Amino acid sequence: MRDGGDAPSGKHRPQLASHRLRFGQFRHGNSQGRAIPGVRHGWSCCEVSVTLRAAGRGRTFGANVSAPASRGQGGCLGRPGRRRNARRKPIRRVASGRSADAGNPRDPGQGERRLLGDPPVNTSEERTILGHPRGLFVLFFTEMWERFSFYSMRAFLVLYMVKAIQASQKMGNEVYGAYLGFVYAAPFLGGMLADRILGQRRAIVIGGFLMAAAQFTLAYHALQLGRGADPDTFRMTAVFFLGLGLLAAGNGFFKPNISSIVGALYKQGDPRRDGAFTIFYMGINIGALCAGVSGQIAESRGWHLGFIIAGVGMLLGQVIFFLGKGSLMGKGLPPRREPVPGGELAQDWPERMREGTTPTITRGNHLSTFLIIVGVLVFIPVAAYMMAHPHYVQQLAVYVAVPILIYLLWEVARADRVEGQRMLVIIVLCCFSALFWAFFELAGSAVNLFADQKVDRTITWFGKAIELKASLLTASINPAYIILLGIPFAKLWVWLNRKSMEPSSPLKFGLGLIQLGAGFFAFYMGGLQAGENGRCSLIWLCLGFFLHTTGELCLSPVGLSTITKLSPARLVSTFMGVWFLASALGNVFGGWVGGHTEDLGFTQVFWYITLAGVGSGFLLIILTPLLKRLMHGVK
Repeated sequence: MRDGGDAPSGKHRPQLASHRLRFGQFRHGNSQGRAIPGVRHGWSCCEVSVTLRAAGRGRTFGANVSAPASRGQGGCLGRPGRRRNARRKPIRRVASGRSADAGNPRDPGQGERRLLGDPPVNTSEERTILGHPRGLFVLFFTEMWERFSFYSMRAFLVLYMVKAIQASQKMGNEVYGAYLGFVYAAPFLGGMLADRILGQRRAIVIGGFLMAAAQFTLAYHALQLGRGADPDTFRMTAVFFLGLGLLAAGNGFFKPNISSIVGALYKQGDPRRDGAFTIFYMGINIGALCAGVSGQIAESRGWHLGFIIAGVGMLLGQVIFFLGKGSLMGKGLPPRREPVPGGELAQDWPERMREGTTPTITRGNHLSTFLIIVGVLVFIPVAAYMMAHPHYVQQLAVYVAVPILIYLLWEVARADRVEGQRMLVIIVLCCFSALFWAFFELAGSAVNLFADQKVDRTITWFGKAIELKASLLTASINPAYIILLGIPFAKLWVWLNRKSMEPSSPLKFGLGLIQLGAGFFAFYMGGLQAGENGRCSLIWLCLGFFLHTTGELCLSPVGLSTITKLSPARLVSTFMGVWFLASALGNVFGGWVGGHTEDLGFTQVFWYITLAGVGSGFLLIILTPLLKRLMHGVK
């Protein structure tokens, strides 16, 4: 039933009460009137007629707003001095039997607001698809196209550098690792800006257009190379790394905020919440699965076409988000702010703090916007320059990791016994997680080059031989396995939990690392079969990715939830940032490891990764009993 609809009959017949509230009266230039904080000078009498309808299961609120508009007595809805009987545009009229806010109590924590002139926010749960709010599917398709764009470029970035730009394998791997390092670190900043200033919606739009601009910038670079431009000139180098810098900045704005809106569509404890994220993550993997098509086209038809397709996909996602923003139930808007005239703080600051309508200084808002613009304009060229010199990024990773580790150990030392031991578990898990993602993300660099140079990718289709490009395989195999195995794994954990046999989080981390190492052992065996100049069977590549996927399904779903459970309330955001930063540092390390395939060869590097993955997994399993004790009951 739609909230705020017709009132029931009988004993629940609604009772109406009309209340007329006078907020204040003053004239422009008249010192007799008392100024109201947050109200522009020159407004005078404002009368609001509020109708309360008590109906069956709760209360809904309707409002009729009116004000006089005679000269010298300008209403609060019009300019002072308007002539009498002038037609006024209705700002907000609600039928007496309906409510604009029915079922939508303001939740300051979500940053909701409705300005005069905004369209009504329909939060009725009647308008659903498959039992979920329509906004979920707007976000589903927006994220699907964004991931299509991201993984399209990831599928052939290293191949483009090695084949088109003529970079060395070492350089290609290290640039790829540095790029992913910035991609994983930037969301920490983008999320903070969205929470405090921009709101998630604006951040998503900014990020989407930055990433679309990046893809078209790289397409321009590829077109110029196709026309015979020298890739080593300063102009061409600057264009290429400018594209990567735009991608990193755009991902920082986009990635953390779209997931935040998904969660905001549901109240705490809503049983549909987990199912919503399952649907949302399915969109991520569908986008990644389709991204391999861009790689196939880029390698066979022209690199610029791959970048153009990725850019068009990003724009499609933005169009869907723009057209569907009315279905987001008022979520993702900027934090409610009320400009204070003269830059002075309101006297009722404590009350507004409790209500979630904290006033802010207008000058400060403009300054924040200016600083965001300057920050983005500085971040992009700095990131581009450092990615062009990946050894700087590797040094920066060390300089960042050591102080952060010292700070975390200091927090452990000053905390009480239980909190400190739980934080120690977080630090240990973050280190092993960084190692996992360092090796896992080699799928786009070292494993991609291995598939291109050492794997027989020709298949027979109805008697016709077809060569599958390396970028198609490395981009599509993993998400295809995720789609096939995601639900069975989720049901497996539920079944094991019912039998009191579900592995603990540290044990799942260890199992994930062992399977990751086993996947690289499959690549190692393929390299042995290929030899120096031959090629191995495609089965080895498929087997390796299968084991990587099962390892990912053990580790990835429990990572963030474990961090939030173990973190003290005062440090949850800090440890969430540490978790993502660990992934960023891991990718930088992975780029350094992948770069050694040029001098050591694929087989040798894959063997070392096998030992590191399996060895670290068994080490974590051995440490699991100790870590469980340090977790003090957290599962």
